[in-house]
Amino acid sequence: MKLVACVKRVPDTASPVRPAADGRSIDLGGVSFVLNPYDEYAVEECLRIKDARGGEVTVLSASGADASKELRHCLAMGADRAVLVKDAAVDRDARSTAALLAAALKGMPFDIAFFGRQAVDHDNAQVGLIVATLLGLPAVAEVSQVEVGSGAVTVRREAEGGIEVHEVPLPCVLTAQKGLNEPRYASLKGIMKAKKMQIEEMALEIPDSLLDVLRMEPPPPRPQGRVVGEGAAAVPALVRLLRDEAKVL
Repeated sequence: MKLVACVKRVPDTASPVRPAADGRSIDLGGVSFVLNPYDEYAVEECLRIKDARGGEVTVLSASGADASKELRHCLAMGADRAVLVKDAAVDRDARSTAALLAAALKGMPFDIAFFGRQAVDHDNAQVGLIVATLLGLPAVAEVSQVEVGSGAVTVRREAEGGIEVHEVPLPCVLTAQKGLNEPRYASLKGIMKAKKMQIEEMALEIPDSLLDVLRMEPPPPRPQGRVVGEGAAAVPALVRLLRDEAKVL
């Protein structure tokens, strides 16, 4: 099988994030970058399918050259190829990102294209499904289990009050939910091998971003809390504040 995992380089959620001097972007000073955690589930699932059924795993990213570290991490996990679509944009909206990835996938035959359910920087959860729409392919979001059959996959996803089960013909697009698997650690042998592997670069026409950030600012500081009493004696005062000030009762 031919499997593609689309991955993104994102700021580490433990890094301090501040607006830059222009007020429209993030100050990258002191920010470390990692492979998007949800995309790691996508890579792992591709590797598991390959281990069970054979085939080839390609990781695809649209980013600047700095994404080579994250792509080599995927190669060290066991991916066979890494393809980088050169895109110098620091920030890009979901629609133009999806258009860029869809253009790359058109020249890359595949059975399943995996995405993480969302990227932890923007949390839009849109790119994978927009790619499927642009390519005219069936898609299921936030899958928690995948079973590959002959010409189709059966997937499960959590829904409110139960589990949905879908049978999807190939080729298709799936987005990976946390709990789909437990991503493997890269072995020392895999890390050394990945250092020698070539990252293929792809040049495509870059679509315009449809989203323009006008202003970026930190959230306002949270007001200080108040102690209204202790024990059961504080309940009447707490109820009054929730009713009259917070307006939640």
